[in-house]
Amino acid sequence: MAKYKRILLKLSGESLMGNQHYGIDTNRLNEYAKQIKAVAGMGIEISIVIGGGNIFRGLSGASEGFDRVKGDQMGMLATVINSLALSSALTAIGQKSRVLTAIRMEPIGELYSKWKAIEAMQNGEIAIISCGTGNPFFTTDTGSSLRGIEVEADVMLKGTRVDGVYTADPEKDPSATKYDKISYDEVLNKQLKVMDLTATVMCKENNLPIVVFDMDTPGNLERLMKGENIGTFVHA
Repeated sequence: MAKYKRILLKLSGESLMGNQHYGIDTNRLNEYAKQIKAVAGMGIEISIVIGGGNIFRGLSGASEGFDRVKGDQMGMLATVINSLALSSALTAIGQKSRVLTAIRMEPIGELYSKWKAIEAMQNGEIAIISCGTGNPFFTTDTGSSLRGIEVEADVMLKGTRVDGVYTADPEKDPSATKYDKISYDEVLNKQLKVMDLTATVMCKENNLPIVVFDMDTPGNLERLMKGENIGTFVHA
């Protein structure tokens, strides 16, 4: 039995770089596709939001002189590239998917609506939702929270390069310790870098639990769905 019936999976754009410094590592992309297909084979309904930081990050662009709104729009387009790449990788291994965009851009993808995403999932397709919220000044973390709430997901899974939430950045502080469980309020009060503030508050107010886990270890997604204690569970 799968632990959840419907999930929103947030994937990091940076993770798609793999061992590269920019762009998409096809080995990492294909590994993600295999993990997602395996979970879909368990009967779990899957929606996905991908970041665009491997191609362009609006906030970084703004710090280098880009207009913030245009920079964020460039970041939204980067998420579309990643979404198309994942859709292509899934198709190549026989897994149906549908790319939805928060900004109208047919024929690249269908304009997102809650109903289209749910219909896709109920038909056994992976609903890949791109462009974040479709608005500047909002991150793809906030886009993930919003879409997870909208499609009535049981949980939001944040796949990252680290295996959970720590007391400090484990890549910078070797003494950092990992939380198995933590409340939204603790995350907010301790200013832990789980997601941006807006995304965390949205999950808290709408009681959408979050699991932060290491997506880069093959098989972790499936083990998580089978109920293994992987990552950090963020709850009310």
